[in-house]
Amino acid sequence: MKAYKGFNKDFTCRGFQFEEGKEYEEEEAVLCEKGFHACTNPLDVLNYYNDVEGKYCEVELDEVSNDKKENDSKICGKRIKINAEIGFVGLFKMGIELLKGQTIFSKNDTKELEKSSGDGAKIGSSGDDAQIGSSGHGAKIGSSGNYAKIGSSGYGAKIGSSGNYAQIGSSGYDAKIGSSGKNSVVMCAGNNSIAKAKIGSWITLAEWGRDDNGDWIPINVVTKRVDGVEIKEDTYYKLVNGVFTEVDE
Repeated sequence: MKAYKGFNKDFTCRGFQFEEGKEYEEEEAVLCEKGFHACTNPLDVLNYYNDVEGKYCEVELDEVSNDKKENDSKICGKRIKINAEIGFVGLFKMGIELLKGQTIFSKNDTKELEKSSGDGAKIGSSGDDAQIGSSGHGAKIGSSGNYAKIGSSGYGAKIGSSGNYAQIGSSGYDAKIGSSGKNSVVMCAGNNSIAKAKIGSWITLAEWGRDDNGDWIPINVVTKRVDGVEIKEDTYYKLVNGVFTEVDE
């Protein structure tokens, strides 16, 4: 089964040393206890690893247990193969691609599957566990439920989330993301994007520049925890010369 896994900088996870391209096997697989763990949704990896300098890989799990975790796609198997490293930004892009083809609106504990690929889409969700994906430019997305997973790949997206434990990612340029829920993770991979969040949340911003051939490339990717001192809550930040810089709304 294809999944995604995070590691420390030295390619360890809970004291076990891994290596890209290698396969490993355990005798038992019990979720959160024994075996090898990974997430089928790339964004869920951030619940366990969110260091921009860590290692993030696609993996293959075999002999997966039937155990399930609420509000999470974490799975456990007896065998694991560590495939190519995709990096922190790649993890978010994979998550956005996963959500891009589907939008689940959740209201009153019922779910309806929809798709959003056009420009100027307006998407609203009020229930918990919503999964919202948009690939069009100029999308406006709002979510008030807890544990929302929101991904946008179009330019100029405006995303607002008031629920707790949200995971929000944007790969398009000029995104504006605001999270007012607790313990959320916000990632802007596109240039000229801004984001804000509450104390205890994490924000990742990217800064782009041109290389010697004139092509746009990422020159800085920085992750900061909103601590209320260095990074204020409810304040928009943009990455400028590798530094989180306050900006007006």
